[in-house]
Amino acid sequence: MSRVPAAKKRRLSPPESAPSDSSPPPPSHKYKSSFLANAAKWDLEQDYEQRPRKIKKRKENSKLLVRTSEGWVAPPTVPEEREEDGSDSFLGTESEGEIEDQEEAVEEKPKVPPRQQILEAKEELARIASLVNEDPEEHIGALKTLAGLAASENTTVRKLAIATQAAVFKDLIPGYRIRPLSEEAMGEKVSKEVRKLRDFEQKLVSGYQKYVQELGTLAKLSGSGAPEQSASLASVAIACACNMLLAVPHFNFRSELLKILVGKLSTTRVDVDFVKCRETMEKLFHDDEDGNASLETVTMLTKMMKAKNYNLDESVLNIFLHLRLLAGFSSRASYNSVDKSDEHQGKKIKQKREFRTKRQRKLLKQSKEIEKEMKEADAAVSHEERDRMQAETLKMVFVAYFRILKARSPKLMGAVLEGLAKYAHLINQDFFGDILEALRDIISTAETSGDAEADGDAESDRYEDNELPERNLTRESLLCVITAFALLQGQDGATAASTLKLDLSFFITHLYRTLHAVSLNPDIERSAKSLHLPDPHASQAQTQPEATNKINVQTTIVLLIRSLSSILLPPTALRAVPPLRIAAFCKQLMIISLQLPEKSCIAMLGLLNRVTNTHGRKVSALWNTEERRGDGIFDALKPEIEGSNPLAGTVWEGEILRRHYCPTIREAVAGIEKNVMAAR
Repeated sequence: MSRVPAAKKRRLSPPESAPSDSSPPPPSHKYKSSFLANAAKWDLEQDYEQRPRKIKKRKENSKLLVRTSEGWVAPPTVPEEREEDGSDSFLGTESEGEIEDQEEAVEEKPKVPPRQQILEAKEELARIASLVNEDPEEHIGALKTLAGLAASENTTVRKLAIATQAAVFKDLIPGYRIRPLSEEAMGEKVSKEVRKLRDFEQKLVSGYQKYVQELGTLAKLSGSGAPEQSASLASVAIACACNMLLAVPHFNFRSELLKILVGKLSTTRVDVDFVKCRETMEKLFHDDEDGNASLETVTMLTKMMKAKNYNLDESVLNIFLHLRLLAGFSSRASYNSVDKSDEHQGKKIKQKREFRTKRQRKLLKQSKEIEKEMKEADAAVSHEERDRMQAETLKMVFVAYFRILKARSPKLMGAVLEGLAKYAHLINQDFFGDILEALRDIISTAETSGDAEADGDAESDRYEDNELPERNLTRESLLCVITAFALLQGQDGATAASTLKLDLSFFITHLYRTLHAVSLNPDIERSAKSLHLPDPHASQAQTQPEATNKINVQTTIVLLIRSLSSILLPPTALRAVPPLRIAAFCKQLMIISLQLPEKSCIAMLGLLNRVTNTHGRKVSALWNTEERRGDGIFDALKPEIEGSNPLAGTVWEGEILRRHYCPTIREAVAGIEKNVMAAR
């Protein structure tokens, strides 16, 4: 430590009574006494006050006066900022340099390699997750730490943190929905345990809300033009949203999770994330018991379809086929109304009023309130509420189907017909006429297009190039036939026979004319999920199949069997099938069985076995040449059923099928002949 120099002493002038300059100085003790006497008279504060100092310069106030309640007041002046010069003070310059060095030292952090960051993040995530699982109420604040790790600059660390958050929330979320507390509820005096539980629930809900919002933000980064890192983050976010929706569909913020999935399904680009969202919704429909989640999902899907003007992939519309609630629904609906069940119609029988005292009425009211709270706690859905949600769901589905049917969207026509064929028994009778008219138009269009292709006419040019490979007219016409007969079969037999006057001869004639063309279809046993290998010797333009199957529910042979069963084997109350129609179809089905593949031939002969078992007497003449009932010859290519003269021919195809290489086919032919012989 350096020695501090002694302060300089002021030199005092000699006293007035002192001798001349040439006289010797006074002794030292007299000098000290005089210095002390004069020092007491000094005014040091006044001296310091009069010393000059630097004052901040103020700008000249050039503003106008301001009028206030107290009068006209001059606006306050702003002092000028003093220009600091580094040369003013050596110490000041030195301190600024030290500050700059400290800032540079703070900015220069040690660089950790990415691999080390990932390893450290894994250990930290595992530690936090284990703490939260051990005591959730004590370590609920660790959710913020997980959220901080999810905001890391390292993409891999962010993925791990997002996946860890999903696993932690799946373990923490209870089996009930947490309602937000009002200000009155927050101010209530409760026990310590209740307050601790409330704090835990509110922190859980807030943390989960931020997590779902982060998933929604990341999911928007997906797309064809997105960077690779953003696309990978979006895929992880969508996968987590799907897992959370299936794991906790009853919890808060289900709508936000559904928005993520619906937003992905609104794109026309089908990728892995698209398929993941579609399969998640299908499983959600299949597992939903109360119907609340299904109703919300269907509502959001229909709104998205309308906003996109139904320009979407067909598989999105096929999600409605997996609805669990509509399988057991008994009411009828259309696009604007739902019929009430017959059980609720009519006047209720007035019960005899029972006398109760005031105390009994009060106790009864309290017991009803307790029962209502218990039902809400158990999440029990009453039959009335369930039927209401089923009706709303059905109405939403029919709204989407009828709008697409009215717009004649070629991409979605197959899916709409498949849905109408499945839910035709739930359609209101007042809407049958409009549906049948639309189905006739579709079949007429299919026939016109088929004739133009067969004749090589240029009439097919009126369809756009991108629409031709997306429509399968054969399957659409079969679905139209199934839907038309399902409308009739889905109603009550007696009511349908007496009140409904539906002329379905147009659909029967069309199916009869298309039997030969359908039997020669090489893809009759294939669906959209089957493998279609391209021809290696074909050109590049011909490698794509011309009739790409977009209806991925049933194969063509299954649809054909369903159509024929509706015509030849109607319900008991509607079995007035003319013998001429039965005979014509049996003869044609035996002819096309020669052209069908093995499995399709087995299915067709199985149908004929049931037909001969039911209408054996009407068709027995076809298996016996001595019992011919018609004159002339049989014309298999006649477009009208009555003009083909089926009873003038015989079923000689059975002799060929009896020598088939498949033993099952041989047994089926023998069974048909046995039924015919038994019916004589």
